[in-house]
This record gives sequence, C-alpha cells and structure tokens, in this order.
Amino acid sequence: MSDRKIWVVWGGVFTDTNFTALEPGTEELHGPYHDEATANRAWQDHMRRKVDIATHRLFVMLAQPTKVA
Repeated sequence: MSDRKIWVVWGGVFTDTNFTALEPGTEELHGPYHDEATANRAWQDHMRRKVDIATHRLFVMLAQPTKVA
C-alpha cells in the first residue's frame, strides 16, 4: 500500500455547541487533498462563508485506509 496521505475537510452545522451531532442535511465533505496545507486553505475558505453560524464547524482530517479481511 502507498504511503501517500489524503486529507479531507468534514463537518457541518451541529445541533448545539457540544458539537456531537450534526443537523440532518447539513453535512459537508470537501476534498480529497494531497497535503495538509491545501486542506487547511480549503478549511479556511469554507469556514469564512459561514462564520456567522455559531454551530457550524469543519475539521481537517487525515483519511486512514481500513483493513479489508
């Protein structure tokens, strides 16, 4: 398997400020990005658009492959 890393930006509008459950239909997934710096720039761009929504959060995440038996 390749040692390449894939980054994504994931999140949406959460039901409250505990940020544990997303409101249905607000999920966002952006990417994949081949480096963390590009993912961070995308994160910043997408967060700027909804800065006025207090429960909107996006996270930069490293996508990990899963083992298939």
